[in-house]
Amino acid sequence: MRYKKYFVFAMAMVLMCFSYVAGAERKEFTASLGKDGVQRVEIVAGSYFFNPNYIIVKVNVPVEMKIRKEGGIIPHDFVLRAPEAGLDINTDLSTDPKIITFTPTKTGTYPFYCDKSVIFLGSHREKGMEGVLEVRE
Repeated sequence: MRYKKYFVFAMAMVLMCFSYVAGAERKEFTASLGKDGVQRVEIVAGSYFFNPNYIIVKVNVPVEMKIRKEGGIIPHDFVLRAPEAGLDINTDLSTDPKIITFTPTKTGTYPFYCDKSVIFLGSHREKGMEGVLEVRE
């Protein structure tokens, strides 16, 4: 009987891991260019995801990113580190939207992610809470 409890717990953990992987589908968004010449994108962070998780912007054009997390007690942040391209962002998220502005200076693909972690469960990034900023000509 005692081993049955461990088996049920292990199976639940396996199913939870598969649900994290299944939620990692690509959700692409090309930033819209406003009349003021600023590219805009909105991102929602939630239970181990970013939506969208693949963002396309133009090089040397200012970007305004509005980002917030869904409700709940789990903390999330947004990290995008590529100083060679003018990108060095690390900010905690809340349910109130944060506005992040930057101008990418180099084309390429740059990962962004949540670097929070839960004791015994690993980092949010390991669970699929990451995405890509693609900077194009």
